[in-house]
Amino acid sequence: MGYKAKRREYAARQVCAQLRAAGFRALFAGGCVRDLLLGQPPHDIDIATDARPDQVTALFPKTIAVGAQFGVIVVMRAEGMFEVATFRTDGPYLDGRHPTSVSFTGPKQDAQRRDFTINALFFDPETDTVLDYVGGREDLNARIVRAVGNPGQRFQEDRLRLLRAARFAARLGFQIAPDTLAAMRKMASQITTTSAERIRDELVKMLTEGHARTAFEILEGTGLLAQILPEIAAMRGVQQPRGYHPEGDVWAHTLLILEQMPERASPTLALGALLHDVGKPVTQTYEDRIRFNLHDKVGARISEKICKRLRMTSRMVQRVSWLVENHMRLKDFMKMRKHRRIHLARTDGFNELLALCRMDAAASHGDTSFLDAIETYLATLDKETMRPPPLLTGKDLIEMRYTPGPAFKRILRKVEALQLDGQLKDTDAARAYVSKHYPRQQGKA
Repeated sequence: MGYKAKRREYAARQVCAQLRAAGFRALFAGGCVRDLLLGQPPHDIDIATDARPDQVTALFPKTIAVGAQFGVIVVMRAEGMFEVATFRTDGPYLDGRHPTSVSFTGPKQDAQRRDFTINALFFDPETDTVLDYVGGREDLNARIVRAVGNPGQRFQEDRLRLLRAARFAARLGFQIAPDTLAAMRKMASQITTTSAERIRDELVKMLTEGHARTAFEILEGTGLLAQILPEIAAMRGVQQPRGYHPEGDVWAHTLLILEQMPERASPTLALGALLHDVGKPVTQTYEDRIRFNLHDKVGARISEKICKRLRMTSRMVQRVSWLVENHMRLKDFMKMRKHRRIHLARTDGFNELLALCRMDAAASHGDTSFLDAIETYLATLDKETMRPPPLLTGKDLIEMRYTPGPAFKRILRKVEALQLDGQLKDTDAARAYVSKHYPRQQGKA
């Protein structure tokens, strides 16, 4: 465990000690206990207690009431924030996410309301003992994801748990218990009642935790993929030309890319990789061979719609659709004119495009030599070659009696292109070129 993780655990123990000193019980709860037992540093340490929210708030100088009605208070310390939740049982869930009421109880009842047995463990930091009321430790040893109690009821309470089961099984390399898996298949259609934002966040976690292929195989096998990403589910059975894609259909190719997805990949790279061939099912034709004409352009538009449907930020929408639209361009990179190569290489996101294309090639024909050539070429370019001092600026155009306006951008971009290609060497040549090719007419450039 790293230094920061040790500091956080020590701080969490201090929070528990302060609660105990005031006469309350305090335990580590949920996923952090699972991770500690697996020898993994926990992402967050949550604390469960019999202290009521107002009592927790009174004990600590800096707190935030993020869910006081559900008994949840965030305690803020220099080492980070710690959720402190009162032991509780939940009333009926009518909206598929929130209970209509809660009752404050003890740890045994609290464990029985949680999602999966491996997430329903408690740890007493005073005695360093694990408290298990639902068989979670046995399932942890057997490497099983199992819903607490009745799986249908657990999923009915919060439909996002359908996706969480897939993510935990993939991330941990566990099997899903048969009754839990059966309930996931039966209730798959209900995932669409969950908000797009929550589905998005869960998908991004699946894609960036290092086990994306397994997660998406589970989604496909349970019918969840067809509900949340029907455009991806449509890839199964879409055959490709074997000369370029000996691995099989578009779905098989996509799984191979997901298998390569590095842990902690950026969300935009991960989504770009998932969606890069999303245009193939709707562009497949049979001519001299199987073709997918303009699948990159069509896929970019589909990707944009998917990202907007999942309520992604405008920046993410733009980046993902750009990656999809440009994932075929790099095979011809070294054939481009110099200014086109440099303009593309300067584009924000180009490194992600390189990474995507490398995964794409490795998951199909296996030839990555064109990417090696690109990286070798870029390594030879210095900063001034990539962004040389401009031969002309907007101020220069005004001095040449051009009227400021949208044309300025076109003129300056053309001048830079010719500069990068070596056709314009100095300012005088640039001025002469502009005067010849962009005559001033009626006050316009």
